[in-house]
Amino acid sequence: MAETARKYRRALRKPVVLVGMMGAGKTAVGRALSQMLDVPFLDSDAEIEAAAQMSIAEIFERDGEPFFRRRESEVLARLLDGAPALLSTGGGAFLQDRNRRMISDKGVSVWLKADLDLLWSRVRHKDTRPLLRTPDPYRTLGDLFESRVPIYSEADLTVATEPGFSIDDTARAVLDALTTRPDVMGAK
Repeated sequence: MAETARKYRRALRKPVVLVGMMGAGKTAVGRALSQMLDVPFLDSDAEIEAAAQMSIAEIFERDGEPFFRRRESEVLARLLDGAPALLSTGGGAFLQDRNRRMISDKGVSVWLKADLDLLWSRVRHKDTRPLLRTPDPYRTLGDLFESRVPIYSEADLTVATEPGFSIDDTARAVLDALTTRPDVMGAK
């Protein structure tokens, strides 16, 4: 990690927003990246839960997805207005045109691209995914995957996540991609 920190001793000029499917590694990779760059890590879902004092699943159940998506946009706007940081979003945040425009105007989006089998292996034993509370969660995940991939492909940068990659491997791949963008990263 020390070698990585020396290699990437650069200043983050704007927020980096990790987007992608549930299970792609946005939170884990975001935490690792924030340590490598010595910047804050923010998780939009955690911010929403803290403000509502309930879980995402409880918000979905009590208020429905449209309500949740409105709160998600509000939180995202607030986080993008802060100091440059690493931001992990929920899997559906990037699907809204408004959110994609906000991210593009104020930061840079990085799609953590994972295949369906890898995603399933990471989410199948978790009960914290309200969209997968269906009779056939694998099929639901596949349907979500098919409908969302074209939108995720609009991200500014794409980094493939592979089954054999560690969290740090993926974080380094994201850092390499970010260094191609002088508007995002510059020398300290």
